Amino acid sequence: MEKRRHPRMVMTNLEADISDGKGFFSGVVHDISRFGLSITDVPKRLDRTADIYSVILDGPGTHFKLLARPIWEEDDGTYKIIGAQIENSPWTWTEFVMRHEPESDEDLPSKSN
Repeated sequence: MEKRRHPRMVMTNLEADISDGKGFFSGVVHDISRFGLSITDVPKRLDRTADIYSVILDGPGTHFKLLARPIWEEDDGTYKIIGAQIENSPWTWTEFVMRHEPESDEDLPSKSN
């Protein structure tokens, strides 16, 4: 079982526009935590060697601008999935994440793999 300081919450209806400093790319946010996120459906052209990404997250009633450091990526065939550590975010991001966090560890979905 993963030991994380902050739980990850699976998201729906949250899109990401990512800049690696050379271009702009779109993806779909899969999950979030206070200090990280994973984004799916990212074009392979996004530069993994960039030190930092500028990320704009948009969803129903939400809009955030973040700076995120790439930590890992997986190739899923046509696109890639990236995991990033959030380096700079507004307080409203923390409030947004806290509203989605489970009340207790028992509310977290269990991982079977």
